[in-house]
Amino acid sequence: MRRFTNGPALSLILSSSLLLGACSQTPQPVAAAPGGGTGTLVATADECSTFAQNPVVVSRIEFRTPRDWLDIVKTFEPVGGSLEEGFVLLDVGKEDFERLRVTGLTRGWTVQIDAKETQRHSASLKNPLGALSISGYTCYRTVEETYTSAQNLAAQYPNLATWSSIGPTWLKSKARGGYDMNVLKLTNRSVTGTKPRLLITASIHAREYTPAELSTRFAEYLLANYGKDADVTWMLDTQEVWLVLQSNPDGRKKAEAGASWRKNVNDTQPCSNGLYGTDLNRNFTYAWGTGGSSADPCNETYKGVSAGSEIETQNLQNLIKAAFADNRGPARTDAAPASTPGVYIDVHSYSKLVLWPWGDTTTVAPNGTALQSLGRKLAYFNGYTPEQSVGLYPTSGTTDDFAYGELGVASYTIELGTAFFEPCSTFTGTTLPQNQAALLYALRVARAPYQLGSGPDSVSVTAPASVATGGSFTLSASATNTRFNTSNGAEPTRTISGAEYFIDTAPWAGGTPVPMTATDGTFDAATESVQATVSAAGLSAGKHTIYVRAKNNSGTYGPVSALFVTVGAASGTTTTYSGSVAAAGNSYQPSTTGFSYAGGTLKGNLSAAAGTDFDLYLQKLSGTTWTQVAASEGSTSTEAITYAATSGTYRWRVYAYSGSGSYTLTETK
Repeated sequence: MRRFTNGPALSLILSSSLLLGACSQTPQPVAAAPGGGTGTLVATADECSTFAQNPVVVSRIEFRTPRDWLDIVKTFEPVGGSLEEGFVLLDVGKEDFERLRVTGLTRGWTVQIDAKETQRHSASLKNPLGALSISGYTCYRTVEETYTSAQNLAAQYPNLATWSSIGPTWLKSKARGGYDMNVLKLTNRSVTGTKPRLLITASIHAREYTPAELSTRFAEYLLANYGKDADVTWMLDTQEVWLVLQSNPDGRKKAEAGASWRKNVNDTQPCSNGLYGTDLNRNFTYAWGTGGSSADPCNETYKGVSAGSEIETQNLQNLIKAAFADNRGPARTDAAPASTPGVYIDVHSYSKLVLWPWGDTTTVAPNGTALQSLGRKLAYFNGYTPEQSVGLYPTSGTTDDFAYGELGVASYTIELGTAFFEPCSTFTGTTLPQNQAALLYALRVARAPYQLGSGPDSVSVTAPASVATGGSFTLSASATNTRFNTSNGAEPTRTISGAEYFIDTAPWAGGTPVPMTATDGTFDAATESVQATVSAAGLSAGKHTIYVRAKNNSGTYGPVSALFVTVGAASGTTTTYSGSVAAAGNSYQPSTTGFSYAGGTLKGNLSAAAGTDFDLYLQKLSGTTWTQVAASEGSTSTEAITYAATSGTYRWRVYAYSGSGSYTLTETK
């Protein structure tokens, strides 16, 4: 690839007359590349012709280094290409194409119009709206399907989930169809008081399918695991999750029909090619219009007629202000207090990035060090590159700059995955589990993200699922301060200086800490195995929550990790049930609703009258469905099951295969 050595002087010697401004000149001038290169700086006849027909083109940039890739995709969300392929496809207007060509000359890139992709992009915008299903992407829900799923969650978990409108879309506000914008709120409403919040907005750019689906599945995961997973349970008991699953539903409907649609559908600023609308992620009021956006209504990054002009932007800004208190002063240099609660995440695709403010300047944000530490922690889980948002050129009027700039809340943009329309196999196999883990961590630290994000994590927390009344058990964990993605620079070395556990009452609620010891005798490493002998004396029978946390040598605590331990259900506890069953009938023990079990070996021994053939089954509750997990189907009157059970709700089913009468079932836990 041809390289240019005198790049720094280019901005002084180039002008629009050497680029696409030349399209208006006849005959078109020819200008050599600087430094005696063999390339040309002016637009070719084909490029002039393409721009005459298409205000937005798909450009192909062949870059040189991973740093080039990062700078490009932080500025422009790609529609094709990858780091591994060495090129990226961007849909850009004339102004951005000119800037890219100038920048490309300084950095040794090839910047060209991809005529085939431009034609395909233009054709996609003219597609009529189609059926509800997203053709070829069955794992992604449509707007209607997303809304139905959220409504069902609110109905299924009325104490944990609510679904409500935050305002209409542009089309609905004009009585031209459209949608309500809605927020799904998750928390245990039985636990009152002020709770820190994680707010997630998704798919503000219409054609980005994966963010909305990730956010919907994240909500489903939390609700399905409440009461079963100790961490999910304490997080929903004491914190809140707010999710805007579809942040641009009007535009999303155009994308679902096959259009490469980015903006909303406000058509009051018409475009000859139909590419109207405002880029909502350039329309937020903080630092609006200060760079990285366009005043051209036909441009993909059109900033709107004024700051916050779009009703979708207004709805989201009002929600962000309702979610978080204002904890930052008015000056650019004012930092939010280290104790500021709450995390805001705007989910996009694609590029495999975790980004934080600022996007409109290379200056580090006042809370930049803490934002970086937590950003690197989130990137540890999804394997993405953590970076400050600013890229090749500043971007302004963005969601995360607004949330941080106005309120001081820890704010991030996550660019999911490796393809614009990611195959379902990649989404479900890689993107979903990696980023669900990242979102879970964001929720875990939402109480004080600027502090907890740099603290040590307590992982591999283990204890017996159950303990006898008055007994004791060993609690163990690994405390580590190493879980940072350091692909763009190292975090400070931090050693573990201590660990502690709490029973039932968490540290922020005034719980009593009990020290844990380092298994090697000394706290002096970045990762330490820790343990404690925990007495159950004085604990009531039933399920208890054990919280574990660690601190580093700077005195910073990390977030807690938790598990359940049930007291009074020690190994060897037996219960005998008696019942009867008619021929070909069923009987359930201890009842049709079953029993909760913290985990461990379950044994069932069935005996019935001679001459009968009763079968024994063990069932586990999954959502609202009972699933068979073990069976004993011999041809005699006795059956036996031994099953290694995980935590959950179980019941025994006795089935009279032949004969009828009474039976005895002995259960051992």
